[in-house]
Amino acid sequence: MSAALPKSVEKSVESPSLEPSCRDTAAHALTIVRDGVITGEGPTTKGRVHFSRSIDADDTAWCTRILTAAAVNDQPVSRAEAEALFEINEAATERADGGRFDDLLAKAVAHYAASASGLKVPPRSVALAQDADIESWAPSYASKVKSEMLEWIAGQMRGKRQNNRRLMALVATFLGATALPLAGQLPNVFDIGM
Repeated sequence: MSAALPKSVEKSVESPSLEPSCRDTAAHALTIVRDGVITGEGPTTKGRVHFSRSIDADDTAWCTRILTAAAVNDQPVSRAEAEALFEINEAATERADGGRFDDLLAKAVAHYAASASGLKVPPRSVALAQDADIESWAPSYASKVKSEMLEWIAGQMRGKRQNNRRLMALVATFLGATALPLAGQLPNVFDIGM
């Protein structure tokens, strides 16, 4: 991971449940971040002022740290991790991280969708890096992402109050490269002008 973590995240390695040993424990650690976002309390908010239902740069750094931990870095993002990120997205009605979480969510979901479609994906530290363009690795997968993955993403986004424009643009790109009939199934999720 190339970006420096906020001091509160660097210092707070007290909770072993936030140090993932596998993708399942990473997904669990993300639910702890989600709980901190919802309540403004807990191990991810310790030592700082945190408003409930808000995501800030420290919360996003926690998610990045969990997702790129050495134990999971060379494995694709799992469905459980992606679902936990969607829950964090939905829980955070206020954003104070300059759009970093939205970018992380889009990259992590693309990583999961490509992998679940049987495609080789780069290590998480490369794919999820803040300075990495998702277009540097994801577009070549567009025509190969399974429609079931796009339907799953659409299901995660349907009816949510927090729309992630970055993720919507990514899926619209995937849709354009895959099956146009699928686009007809998703009008309530994406406004892609079809």
